[in-house]
Amino acid sequence: MAGVGRGAILVVLTALLLTVSTGAQPTVRADGQLPGAPVTSPAVDRFRSTRTYEQVAAPVRLRVPAAQVDTALQRLARNADGTIAVPASTTVAGWYAEGPRPGQRGPAVIVGHVDSVSGPGVFVNLSRLPVGAAIYVDDAEGNTVTFRVTALSHVPKTEFPTDVVYLPTLEPSLRLVTCGGTFDFTAHSYRDNVIVYADPR
Repeated sequence: MAGVGRGAILVVLTALLLTVSTGAQPTVRADGQLPGAPVTSPAVDRFRSTRTYEQVAAPVRLRVPAAQVDTALQRLARNADGTIAVPASTTVAGWYAEGPRPGQRGPAVIVGHVDSVSGPGVFVNLSRLPVGAAIYVDDAEGNTVTFRVTALSHVPKTEFPTDVVYLPTLEPSLRLVTCGGTFDFTAHSYRDNVIVYADPR
C-alpha cells in the first residue's frame, strides 16, 4: 500500500452500509454487516500482543475540518461472528474500542458510513482529504489529540492487504475507514475501502 508511513498500521476493518447516488436502494446483508476484511484473521492472531497501553481517556468526538466532519464517536465492539459492529447511524462515526485509543501507542481505528438511502454519511468527503490535513480527537477528559494525514489509500475489498493493515506499531497513529470506488449493484455495496492514515502532529 504505497504512501503508508512508519507510524504504521493496524486497521480493523469493516465496510460500511451504503447507497448509490443514482437513487438505487441498496440492501443490508442478512447478517447486518457490509463486505470487508474480517476483524479475526490469521494475520490478526499472528500479531496479537499481551502488552498493555498507557492510560488515555476514551475518545468522544472526531473533528476533521477539511472533510466537514464534526461527529460524536460511538463505541464499537465485535459481533458474535467476529466482525466489527457498524455505527448505528450513518451520521455518526464509531471507534473500535477493542483496539488502542487515539493517542495511545498503536493505531486507533474509526469507521463511518459514506452515505445511505437517506443522504450523505459522516465520511462522505473522506476520500478528498489532502495530505497534511488536521484531524482532532477529543477525549472524555477534555483533552484533544491532533493528527495530520500522511496518506490516503483506495483498496479493493477483494485485495485487502490484511498482513499490512494488522502490522503492529509502537507509535500512536490513527486510521479512518469508509467505503468508496464504484458501486456493485449485485453485492449492494461499494467495491473499495477508503483508508486515511494519520500520525500525531
